[in-house]
Amino acid sequence: MQMDGNESSNIEDRRGDERGGGLGGAGLPIPMGGGGMFKGGFGLVAFVVIALVLGADPGALLGGLGGDGPPVHASAPPAAGRTAPPAADPETQFVSRVLKSTEDVWSDIFRDMGRQYREPRLVLFRDATRTACGVGQSAMGPFYCPADERVYLDLGFFDELASRFRAPGQFPQAYVIAHEIGHHVQNLLGISDKVQQMRQSMSRRDGNALSVRAELQADCFAGVWANRADRQRGGRMIDDRDVEQALAAASAIGDDRLQRQTQGRVVPDSFTHGSSAQRARWFRTGLDSGDMRKCDTFRAQQL
Repeated sequence: MQMDGNESSNIEDRRGDERGGGLGGAGLPIPMGGGGMFKGGFGLVAFVVIALVLGADPGALLGGLGGDGPPVHASAPPAAGRTAPPAADPETQFVSRVLKSTEDVWSDIFRDMGRQYREPRLVLFRDATRTACGVGQSAMGPFYCPADERVYLDLGFFDELASRFRAPGQFPQAYVIAHEIGHHVQNLLGISDKVQQMRQSMSRRDGNALSVRAELQADCFAGVWANRADRQRGGRMIDDRDVEQALAAASAIGDDRLQRQTQGRVVPDSFTHGSSAQRARWFRTGLDSGDMRKCDTFRAQQL
């Protein structure tokens, strides 16, 4: 993948500021079903299965996995604190260039719709950090908080993506970022609010099914970004190998594969992100078309 060009000015680097997270590096225990707890290394292994959550904030993640309790939300946005300029290491520069590319692509798409795209911020952190949605942890994987319109990313997740999910390369990393930006697009279009409202009056099974459609749409939006970004660069940004790696990443984080790996069986009614085949198919739909109108997963009869 050739991701050159300008860098975004919307990177917020909290990694060198202990107050940025305000939580130290020990990690916080995460409640799970049945009253059990986990933290530290095992938490990263187990909780990373929902690493690519679209539109879900940390509180919602904990609420969704922690039994029947409601999601936990912060009462106010995090304190501003002191934020260092983004580091100049290659990994940070890559993230910044991908973010800038998403800004360019979605600004064009929104302009075509007669709307204005509002750029999100991307926060780099380590271990844990405060968000307007509650406490975010590295073990949650990358996530988007609609309350403060920020994507949160611990770059250590990219190591997990390569080693645990066997999805090396830069394009899978870009897909992760584009997926979270897809949640931001849903937020701006009012889709996230509608999904949340509908889920409140649904059974858990039906709510999960609706979440799957939202997640698959974000996968499709990630594909739309890749298509448009490649065209903006004259078809020089991605090649067939990049596409194969991204499809492999999408497949690796399908609910069916993750459930089989972690619990030895597949429970479709508990899916919240979609199967491996569905995630790869909808990413490919966006990638092949470059048309967000093709991403209407909510009306699709077959996912």
